[in-house]
Amino acid sequence: MALGTMTRRPLLLLALLAAALANQLEDIPHNEVKNWALKFGVDLWEFGRHFTKMNQIQNKYHEYNVEVIRKDGLLLVRELAAEVKNHMDFKINAVMRIMDSAEAAALSAGSSSTDGLPGSYYDARWLNVHADDGTLAARARRLLLSPSRHFDHIAVNSSYSAVLMPPYINTEDIEVQNQIAWSEHLDPLFVNNYEIDPTLSWQYYASSSGFMRRYPAMSWPPEDGYSHHARDFYDFRSSNWFVEAATSPKDLVILLDDSDDISSSYHRLAKATVSALLDTLGPNDFVNVYRYSDTVSELHPCYTKILAQAVPETIRELKSAAWAAEASGGAANLTGALTTAFEILHRYNRTGQGCQCNQAIAVVGAGGGAGGVKAVFRTWNWPHMPVRIFTYRVGGDAASGHNMKDMACTNKGFHVTINDHGEVRRKVLHFVEVLARPMVMYQTIHPVHWSPVYVGGRSSSLDDDGMGQLMTSVTVPIFDRRNRTQREANLLGVVGTDVPVDQIKKLVPPYKLGVNGYSFMVDNNGHVLYHPDLRPLHTNEEYTETLRPLYSSVDITDVELLVDSDENSRVNLTSLLLDLRHDMIEQREGETEMGVKVQYEGMRRVATRRQRYFYSPVDGTPYSLAAVLPDGYGMYELQAEQEIKHSPINVTEYFKGENWKVHPEWVYCEYASTSEQAFSSPEEQLVHFLTRAGRPGWKWMSLRPRALTLHNAHKKQDRDSYYCDKTLMQSLVRDAMVIKELDAHTGHASHHSQQGRFHKFVVTLSFIATRSGLLKWTENINTSRSADSSEPHFSEKYARAYDSEWYRRAVEHHSIEPESFVFSVPFRDGSEPEDFSGKPPLVLATHAVFVESRGHRAPAAVVGLHFQLDSLAKHFLNVTSTCTAGSICKKTCAGDELDCYILDDNGFIILSEDASQTGRFFGQVDGTIMDSLVQDRIYKKVTVHDHQGRCPDSRNPFSGHGNKLTPMKPLSWLGGYVANLLAVWYPLWETVQARPHAHPEEELDYEDYENEEMEHEDDMDRDRGTYEIIIDGLGAADPAGGAQPVSPGPPREPPREAARSAAVRPCDTSAELFTLQSTRLNAAQPLKGKLTNCHNSGCERPFSVQKIPHSNLILLVVDTLCPCGAKRLDVRAREATARSACRRPPRALPRRRPPVCVSYHPEEIEILSCGRGAIARPLTAMFATLVLRLFLTLAT
Repeated sequence: MALGTMTRRPLLLLALLAAALANQLEDIPHNEVKNWALKFGVDLWEFGRHFTKMNQIQNKYHEYNVEVIRKDGLLLVRELAAEVKNHMDFKINAVMRIMDSAEAAALSAGSSSTDGLPGSYYDARWLNVHADDGTLAARARRLLLSPSRHFDHIAVNSSYSAVLMPPYINTEDIEVQNQIAWSEHLDPLFVNNYEIDPTLSWQYYASSSGFMRRYPAMSWPPEDGYSHHARDFYDFRSSNWFVEAATSPKDLVILLDDSDDISSSYHRLAKATVSALLDTLGPNDFVNVYRYSDTVSELHPCYTKILAQAVPETIRELKSAAWAAEASGGAANLTGALTTAFEILHRYNRTGQGCQCNQAIAVVGAGGGAGGVKAVFRTWNWPHMPVRIFTYRVGGDAASGHNMKDMACTNKGFHVTINDHGEVRRKVLHFVEVLARPMVMYQTIHPVHWSPVYVGGRSSSLDDDGMGQLMTSVTVPIFDRRNRTQREANLLGVVGTDVPVDQIKKLVPPYKLGVNGYSFMVDNNGHVLYHPDLRPLHTNEEYTETLRPLYSSVDITDVELLVDSDENSRVNLTSLLLDLRHDMIEQREGETEMGVKVQYEGMRRVATRRQRYFYSPVDGTPYSLAAVLPDGYGMYELQAEQEIKHSPINVTEYFKGENWKVHPEWVYCEYASTSEQAFSSPEEQLVHFLTRAGRPGWKWMSLRPRALTLHNAHKKQDRDSYYCDKTLMQSLVRDAMVIKELDAHTGHASHHSQQGRFHKFVVTLSFIATRSGLLKWTENINTSRSADSSEPHFSEKYARAYDSEWYRRAVEHHSIEPESFVFSVPFRDGSEPEDFSGKPPLVLATHAVFVESRGHRAPAAVVGLHFQLDSLAKHFLNVTSTCTAGSICKKTCAGDELDCYILDDNGFIILSEDASQTGRFFGQVDGTIMDSLVQDRIYKKVTVHDHQGRCPDSRNPFSGHGNKLTPMKPLSWLGGYVANLLAVWYPLWETVQARPHAHPEEELDYEDYENEEMEHEDDMDRDRGTYEIIIDGLGAADPAGGAQPVSPGPPREPPREAARSAAVRPCDTSAELFTLQSTRLNAAQPLKGKLTNCHNSGCERPFSVQKIPHSNLILLVVDTLCPCGAKRLDVRAREATARSACRRPPRALPRRRPPVCVSYHPEEIEILSCGRGAIARPLTAMFATLVLRLFLTLAT
């Protein structure tokens, strides 16, 4: 036995000697790499563990009576959906009360009222307007306006409403005056609705004559709070909330005359008409546009032989195609065009596609080729006339006008003649009035309509950022019930209220869903009302300047990003998502489970996880609500509360000092908006209610008021009524007690003792963020934030700590490695100053604290530290520049032979010998090595697609042709001036103005055309600025939307929204991101790699990778002696290459049609009104018109 031992000893010594010699001779000391990673990771973990007191926090929770319970997802989402339904019922009831009162007021007023004379009502344009001498202007009225946080932070008067009037509405019109007069009687009801439900936003009556009575009263432009660039109030009658409330869904085929019968000037007018028609459509409608001459074809190649759902993207594409279309010429084959339109409408009707309600054809053109149309009608439409015909005569002669009117009048439609751009919007609206007739005639059917989501005014939150909030509108139509001698069906207008989505989200508290849990709502079309990844294309600038909403229709399949399909998986994830979508639009209750990609930091980081989806309908609305919980930890919640009402201690003692914040968007306790209580911060509001809760007689008021049926008397709420979330408040106090008692027992001295033990680490700030939304931090006494620093303080940047990426990532990482910190640094793309401008970034380290009870664990808080970069870098260099005791190594990270990096779990550089590389993606520094790490399966490449991208729009039509200076151009301008004078003195000559280039205002015809001839010069100047192009989360400037320089001449500016649309467009982008595969790395030995054949010298480049324990980091050591290429990888998103002329082929996804369709009334045929033909003109006027038109044509 002893002999055997003696024999083995020399062998062991030889083996050790051989290993040491091999280690000395190898390119990279792999064993040392392992030791370096181990020492660096353990040092950081031990320091962070003691400094943050994570174990003491965990123990402190256990000292109290805590429970970890499993969530019942279906029960949870059912309760949340019931709360949302109650909230929406209040809005619906308020609108229905306005509808009843409006119809009654109109009926009792008759047509004799004259109280609506100018100056006898509150005209928003003339509120508190003063003359030059300081006295009240002649038409002005005085009204006290006070700023209201609840109403977009602008000045209002909640006792009255005011009338908003577009500039081209004729206030002398008897019908306009009559409606203004009787609608003033709605004011008491507006006030009463607001007293019953203080969460109500703007209420309004929108008249079909073009004005809006809006409560509460405000001036226009607003006295404060809104954009300083407010323009004229927009014509709302083509907005979704108005049109879809007044009409049932429709399938529409638009036929655009492209023949020789229509001149170039009238062709532009026809395009403006098509654009205006498209603006009246919404997601419940289906549409296509055909051009016809001697042939008939779709205007856009993506929409062949289909009717496309009229979502904003479809409308944008069709309008762009219309404006880009050049006239093809040839004879007009109107019979062929009508046949094509009838065929597709018939096919959709018979196969159950489209809207299955109204069907219509709109003919826009000169009216040529109408000889055989009656035969087409006999074949397809007579005698029952299931398809209405609307005709818009643009150009052409009197005979063609007569034919077009006959087409409309014999097919339950309407005919108009359009002579100039100023008439387009007004005359197109007859389309809406006619489609509304059956509903008006039935009188009793008032369908409730919820509009798509849009970005509206400012939030009422104390933390409002001024960027606007998501809104929807709920509206119902109101009808004229007066008896008339001639059969009519008049739509009086629409009444409604705006509903901030934030008010809905308050009813789904994030703390109930847990970390990385979220909720979303989907409508009958599969479009999201809200979702954490919903990013509308448009800002709220257009809304604040004109009150015009720009809608967003993003499908749920575009925001839930599924993991890539596994070849071995038997589950079709796409099918699961489509099943979820189908169940939600059909308003079924259920649950499912899917693997998804989760992107962070503006699509620069990615993670994958399994999520459980629970969904339930919101009865009485088109919506369904889903609650999404991460599988595993997301299915459990910590219950730990501190009784406040009967507590022997003063709980406000736990909320002293200035080093704490609560989540600014969470509802702990809040007063109704009618209250005069005002707070400067969420923290002040919280302490106020905690103080009240400690007094005798306190009531929690944790149940929100219940909506009753429409005709039941609702109780008015007290002005100072309030709501408190008892569970959240008591959880917050318990969290504060844990933190406070911990500070009292350990004190700040322990921090310094640890600082002495690990003097190499410099911490500028430590913090804790809890499940209840509490954030508390401790500043390092040696560092302070300079007063002139432009960088926001940590507490300002992360007031919403619970929602922050470091909080979410720390909890997510806990399931991978419980005893670890997640490290991160701010992203840098290499364009920043190399030397950090004297402000090196701080390294953020976070760790999730879980509490266990009865074998289940749930996250309670996240603790963290802010390290100074140079202190970590110094320690890293100290560790990697020395060898383990007893070992021999020639190469270390201190030498030139090795490059050493610390990378995080997404491939970003945390530490490097070159400090300027911190925060950059490693693939930008050395793409060749990064590629090898992917091939070795250390990192996994994950492609993330973004269907809500924003890209620069190069298709800007505001350029040269219309502004080229020709020798006759000045004569053309003079001719236009003369024509305008003639039009003033001889109104019969108004068709003279339908010319191509007489005035710059008339060319406002690209997308979103509006009659903006009244714009002031300063508005024009504003449009010449730069537009922010946001791609991949980065800002860039593009001069004037990319418009080309124009030649000298009268200034020509696009309409504001058209210019914005030209600046950005929706696009699909994709990014190749990377995620660490921790299981691939063996803690015992580093992974060895080698690049070969990467240089013509034939040299090799070895590298070594080792996981750093207790972290999300790896240590990468690379040999530098062999240069290997200059490949660069990038994680920034790029626009996806289009596979065809379409951004994405139209998708026929399932949808649920609105429950009400009113497209027919048997007595509608008695209505004789179907439009007007061309006005007869005196012979001399006709002759003068022809001469002037010829002159203008020659001049151009």
